[in-house]
Amino acid sequence: MIRRSSHLVALFAMLVIALVGWVGETTGQTRSVPETREQVQLSYAPLVKQVAPAVVNIFTRKQVRDRSASPLFDDPLFRRFFGDDFLPFGQPRERMESSLGSGVIVRPDGLVVTNNHVIKSASQIIVALTDRREFEAEVVLADERTDLAILKIDVGDEVLPALDLMNSDDLEVGDLVLALGNPFGVGQTVTSGIVSALARTKVGVSDFQFFIQTDAAINPGNSGGALVTMDGRLAGINTAIFSRSGGSIGIGFAIPSNMVGSVVNAAVSGVEIQRPWLGAAGQLVTAELAESLDLERPGGVVVTDIHPDGPADRAGLKTGDIITGIDGRPVDDPQSLLYRIAIRPVGETAILDVSRSGETLQLPIELQVAPEIPPRNVTDIGGRNPLTGARIANLSPALAGELGFDAFAFNRGVIILAIARFSPAQQSRVRPGDIVLDVNGSPVERVEDLVRLLNASQQWRITLRRGDKKLTIAARI
Repeated sequence: MIRRSSHLVALFAMLVIALVGWVGETTGQTRSVPETREQVQLSYAPLVKQVAPAVVNIFTRKQVRDRSASPLFDDPLFRRFFGDDFLPFGQPRERMESSLGSGVIVRPDGLVVTNNHVIKSASQIIVALTDRREFEAEVVLADERTDLAILKIDVGDEVLPALDLMNSDDLEVGDLVLALGNPFGVGQTVTSGIVSALARTKVGVSDFQFFIQTDAAINPGNSGGALVTMDGRLAGINTAIFSRSGGSIGIGFAIPSNMVGSVVNAAVSGVEIQRPWLGAAGQLVTAELAESLDLERPGGVVVTDIHPDGPADRAGLKTGDIITGIDGRPVDDPQSLLYRIAIRPVGETAILDVSRSGETLQLPIELQVAPEIPPRNVTDIGGRNPLTGARIANLSPALAGELGFDAFAFNRGVIILAIARFSPAQQSRVRPGDIVLDVNGSPVERVEDLVRLLNASQQWRITLRRGDKKLTIAARI
């Protein structure tokens, strides 16, 4: 009985071996280039070969002045007596500081996109292609508000490999993506992952907080590199990571390609970036606010103030309205609305989805640039008063945008732009960005109001707004 069982086992093993051999012959053992999206998902190699030549390494150099080896020589009192450039062991030393990052070729004539923080303050920028050729680059456009910069390298008549920009609104959570860049300077590296989330607005690395989140490994040096989809198009520019150690923990952020495209278009056209202005102030609809307004769920932006004769005013928007979408795309918070408006060209018309007293409305709004009303009237304050040495200006929607103020905070009044060192203003501890609200109880609406009120007294009580806080300065001669 045992012998018969052994024969049966041996026979079964032979059949299995024969079957495996037959399957191997019919399926083939040679590797071939995938020809469909489903086949590409089995190996990223064909996709990497397609997109990698369009991702470049960026090396920058900038001059840094070493003031001194001792903090004593940086003390304001010391510099007041001995001068800014005094050093007991000679003049301040200058050294060259190098840094690295990544970039993406977006036009075959040598137009490269990277992060602004990669090239900021650089005296020399070198772009290295995957074939190891190096070119010195010039900055065509640098936009600190989006943390994007456009570079140009001169390659003559050569046509370089470039990545097409996709519509980043077509991305979905769970889509496969690759991140390409130069992490830690080790050379071009590819990592894979998925889109972990969309419309992340609490990252805080630029004025327009609306990021693609991915778990594809992004590390220092990846900044400015490409986040690509499985069809080889650019989904975003890798920009930041959340990390407690300095390395990737699977939470990376990329600027969406739609925002990248708006900056590239401005660079190509050779005009200054112009961003549309809503002309309204608003705040997030929180759970508590939604309950008080008898809404089904929180989300959206409730309008709290409207600029007279601005785009929102002309569109018929009213205080108390809740903006829930723009051009059919949902708006969950003020940052989402700011992003949706910023990627649209000036002069076009957008459609706002608005909830008003339980009714849903669609309001067309003409997109225009923020006006400089009133004119800024930059003035240096003299005389003998607590603000002597301060440079001030009228705060307008245009100036507020230049200074990166919250677009949904209604900004009026007189702003402090700069403060002279060792001046009474510095001793009063006012700061650039402070907004003067009143002097001795009299409101300040224009530069001339502030100058007049300061010169009309020898005792002052000045109210300032600093961020979300109000401060009071009391002084007398």
